[in-house]
Amino acid sequence: MSFADEAHLLLIEDDADLRKLLMRYLTRQGLWVTGARSAGHGLRLMDGLAFDLVLLSVNGSLPPEASAVAARASCPVIGLAGGGAVLEGLDPAEVIAKPFEPAVLMERINARLDRRPGPTTAAAPRRMRLGALVYDVDRGEMWHGDDPVRLTATESLLMRIFAARPGEALSRERLVTDLGRGGGQSQERAVDVQITRLRRKIEPDPKMPKYLQTVRGAGYLFAPD
Repeated sequence: MSFADEAHLLLIEDDADLRKLLMRYLTRQGLWVTGARSAGHGLRLMDGLAFDLVLLSVNGSLPPEASAVAARASCPVIGLAGGGAVLEGLDPAEVIAKPFEPAVLMERINARLDRRPGPTTAAAPRRMRLGALVYDVDRGEMWHGDDPVRLTATESLLMRIFAARPGEALSRERLVTDLGRGGGQSQERAVDVQITRLRRKIEPDPKMPKYLQTVRGAGYLFAPD
């Protein structure tokens, strides 16, 4: 690919099956993809994460949140229109009608990312230290010296969410939303389980967490060195 492999895409698609298929395909093309189940969910993700390109899929009538995504995005937006949807605020040339061939979508993504103006000087990588561990914010990778620390997909997304707001307590409800899960106490308990597993990988003593702290009544707080 001609653009940096760490390009981060936000895919907004309310059809869960299609969202999973597209995310799997785009990931295989070397892209980092975060999925959103609705335009409103996408807006919340845009508040905490930086994206290089947004894929905004709309089926039928245009919800108000979809127009807000196009207006708020500070990166290129490609529309995926189904059911006769008209994406206001987007150049018609940047809208692909459903159904489409995946190769056509990749051609459009390549073109839009390649047209991004490059920096005049190379930006220093953003890294966070957690004792002997180093977390590369831009690449979403964690290292212990020269050895990579393997994170599950959920653990990786949790790290990205926390790294975007270090020092801020994030509620379980907020984490459930940012992870793209349904609501309810069962999902909040599932977040607690994922936090416990992540602590086993990043904390010197998981029973006395230093980097992923519990804030009573508020949630969890990420505190890198």
